[in-house]
Amino acid sequence: MPRMRRSREKHYEQVRAKRKRQMRKKFLLAAAGVAVSLYVAVAVYFGFHFYGGTILYGADCSRMTSAQAKQAVAEKLQEYEMQICGREDMKTQITAGQIGLKFRDDGGVDRLLKEQYSFLWPVMTLLNRQSSFSAAFTYDQEMVKEALNGLDCMDETKAVPPSDAYITAEGSKFVVAPEVIGTTLDSEKTYQAVCDALDAGKSSISLEEADCYKKPAVFKEDEALNREADAINVFMGADITYDFGDRQEIVDAGQIREWLVKQADGTYALDENLVGQYVTSLANTYDTFGLGREFYTSLGYTVSLFGGDYGWLMDQEATLEQLLEAIRKKYTGRMEPVYIYSAMSRDTNDIGDTYVEVCISQQRMWCYENGSLVVDTPVVTGNPNTNHGTPAGGVWAIDSKMRNYTLRGEGYAAPVDYWMAFNGDVGIHDLVSRSEFGGSIYLTNGSHGCVNTPYDQVQIIYSVVSVGTPVIVYE
Repeated sequence: MPRMRRSREKHYEQVRAKRKRQMRKKFLLAAAGVAVSLYVAVAVYFGFHFYGGTILYGADCSRMTSAQAKQAVAEKLQEYEMQICGREDMKTQITAGQIGLKFRDDGGVDRLLKEQYSFLWPVMTLLNRQSSFSAAFTYDQEMVKEALNGLDCMDETKAVPPSDAYITAEGSKFVVAPEVIGTTLDSEKTYQAVCDALDAGKSSISLEEADCYKKPAVFKEDEALNREADAINVFMGADITYDFGDRQEIVDAGQIREWLVKQADGTYALDENLVGQYVTSLANTYDTFGLGREFYTSLGYTVSLFGGDYGWLMDQEATLEQLLEAIRKKYTGRMEPVYIYSAMSRDTNDIGDTYVEVCISQQRMWCYENGSLVVDTPVVTGNPNTNHGTPAGGVWAIDSKMRNYTLRGEGYAAPVDYWMAFNGDVGIHDLVSRSEFGGSIYLTNGSHGCVNTPYDQVQIIYSVVSVGTPVIVYE
């Protein structure tokens, strides 16, 4: 009896265990069904939505449909800026709005969505969904041109133009000065480079790297230019300063180069005709012999003087030879031209500060020594009524000075103690036979053309003047 009870209980336990296993199996099947349904549902969802963390062209497209992602990308494109860099730290930009940049649906977003393997969503959701997607877009080429033309870097008036390397004087020789690269942009090249960068989806461009700048045609390393500099330097070395008192003329490398002519073989020669023209120009500028002058008188007014034999007169032929020789010997220093006639001062006012001044109408004479008045005296000049008037209206140089000289003329011989000739037989002298000077004496009892001077005054003048001292005579 007890054995039968145990057998029955065991049978019941086996039945219960079997039922439990059947229930567990049904539960697992149900759970698996739910899981599969959920998996499929999520897979279907990600067949129409991007995974979380998906970034397209900088826009967060997490869990967006294709249409929503396209809108997000389109909006993100409006934030686009093309950074433009150039020489001298130039930085600027053009924006989406300036160039009419717009999103273009080329099916790229749809393809990305199809290619995201939605049935692998359990794995894919764990990955970083940053995409290398390049958004398709369009832009207005005319607006690009207009935007570029509005940039300061495109304004040629504000840019440094390129310039070629060139030969220039440096001290007493010539060197090749370097080219100037400049900052002037080639507008067509710049436009094309920016469009190419836009087409490639770039957000920045270096105009230097894109070769957009205008270039000089000749660079410092140019062999022909350096050979030419060497050929010119054969004649360089002289550095001459012509001294004209308060003015100077410089003959240096720059001036000498103007006188060089290029030969057929590429060498240079000194053109003596051009040097001669330079010497002639010096003479035309600085010669004063017999030329007109303005003179401020002791009476307080200015007179115009013409004629006379006073002043500077250059010997052009001798000066040319002197200059050519100095260039050949590479002379450096000061030099004076060769003169036929010279004056007392080489300044613009060649009369200087030591001179004799005679006014015919006032019958008065002054003598200045180094700017100080030493004589102011009445005189008697030539009698104009007997055609012996003293020559006036010019500047003459004292030709000679003598003591105890006898003046001779037609019908007379007059010994004088002091004689200073300034115009042939006309001069300044004493005349002991004359006791009165000045006034209108010269109109009735004037000299034969000389300037009769009181004895004590002529002594002073004689001690002051020398051969070459100017004598100014005016009415």
